[in-house]
Amino acid sequence: MSQEIAVIGSPDFTTGFRLAGVRKFENVPDEDKDEALDEAVMRTLEDEDVGIIVMHEDDLDHLSRNPRQSVERSIEPTLVTLGGSGGASGLRDQIKRAIGIDLMDE
Repeated sequence: MSQEIAVIGSPDFTTGFRLAGVRKFENVPDEDKDEALDEAVMRTLEDEDVGIIVMHEDDLDHLSRNPRQSVERSIEPTLVTLGGSGGASGLRDQIKRAIGIDLMDE
């Protein structure tokens, strides 16, 4: 069974992914993130067709504790964050969490 990528975030963030062919997305306008982002994340986590969730790094700050812990601890679907200040070390941690080994270890 193949799984899909889902994108969660502002319409500006999700539009590029939608144009690239991503079919699952949750648009959460910036002004509604404090109220609606938790529900969007939990809906996506419960979707069995989703294998990867893409979010902007800064949006994690808008999540309450339980949804944030759920998405950060989730192995399937795997969370991938873009932007923010995580840089290469953030990507390294995400890869390590997703596959269980550190590919960049010397």
